[in-house]
Amino acid sequence: MRGLLTVGAPAQGLDGPAPQRAVTRPASSTSGRDEFDPDRAWRLHPQVAVRPESFGALLYHFGTRKLSFLKNRTILAVVQSLADYPDVRTACRAAGVADSQQQPYLHALGVLAGSQMLVQAEATEAA
Repeated sequence: MRGLLTVGAPAQGLDGPAPQRAVTRPASSTSGRDEFDPDRAWRLHPQVAVRPESFGALLYHFGTRKLSFLKNRTILAVVQSLADYPDVRTACRAAGVADSQQQPYLHALGVLAGSQMLVQAEATEAA
């Protein structure tokens, strides 16, 4: 199992929201793929299936046979809506992620791009 992804959901405590964190174990990649740029349009790879779960979702890439876990409904909303927005940051804002809270989500999405779960929108349209 590769590309394990965890983005903590905000929790409310007595002292306010808990800080968010991202824990990732990216798959090693030696391919010369484009670097993840959150200011560009991205979308799910056409061979990736998303299975929503109570904890978030499972992503399975039928081409690479990689499995990833999204352990947060917010990151699931971002991933599912990427194709609807001109860039990743706009998709995050639309899912309710403030600019100041985007870093863990951008890191997680970068891991997904590195494991070929996400591709640049232009690459998908040409396929």
